[in-house]
Amino acid sequence: MIKSMTGFGRAQNILHGRDITIEIRSVNHRYYEFSSRLPRTYGFLDEKLKSYLNGKISRGKVEVTVLITSVETADAVVDVNMTVARGYIDAMRRANEELSLTDDITLSQLMRIPDAFTVRKAADDEEQIWADVQSVADEAVGKFISMREAEGVKMREDILERLDIIERLVAEIERLSPLSVEAYRNRLYQRLCEVLDQKDVDEQRIVTEAAIFADKTAVAEETVRLRSHIVQLTDMLSLDEPIGRKIDFLIQEFNREANTIGSKAQDIAITRAVVDLKSEIE
Repeated sequence: MIKSMTGFGRAQNILHGRDITIEIRSVNHRYYEFSSRLPRTYGFLDEKLKSYLNGKISRGKVEVTVLITSVETADAVVDVNMTVARGYIDAMRRANEELSLTDDITLSQLMRIPDAFTVRKAADDEEQIWADVQSVADEAVGKFISMREAEGVKMREDILERLDIIERLVAEIERLSPLSVEAYRNRLYQRLCEVLDQKDVDEQRIVTEAAIFADKTAVAEETVRLRSHIVQLTDMLSLDEPIGRKIDFLIQEFNREANTIGSKAQDIAITRAVVDLKSEIE
């Protein structure tokens, strides 16, 4: 099954207190080109995603957007600086003794002591985060590939339709080619008759000139190769592997044969058929 190089897939899930959203999109490109948009603190995911997708996407300019937000406070840790807290409490109790004040130190007062409590981000479990991101990426890739395959089906149908048209045009050129030789022979005979007396027309000369013309304008080799290319391309469309580069090369051969036929054409009907042929190839 052929696949388009353009596609889009999106997936979202909440795992281990994190809301993870992944979008994958791609456009045509000769090779596999990866870029990502990640939260700054999750930059380590870039290479992992690049390698992961490279095993599933062979060609295309791929852009991945990852959004990760915490839905729980699991990523925050509150620490007590016991040294600072004890220092403040000892100082206040000394002041109480010297100034004969009431010792009414409470926990709520302790909370107001500067630097007694610090909030820091909990250390990330990178393996767990990657496992969660990969799980969401699997779903996004599935949708992404499904879109590529659906578009690939349409592309295959379109290519097959155009191959049918190309084959009909090749058949028309094959039909017209000998007729153009006969028309040339008749024109040559008429011109000689106009210049020479009817009795002095050399039939052998006309046959020889017609043979030379036929040899110069013969397109049998080109049409045979075109038919071979049509069969090859039709077979390629049934392969379960990337075929874009192969098709690209084969289409160049289509163009080569069409251009050769066009350069040999001495008949307006064949010229028109070649124009239509090149249009379908393009």
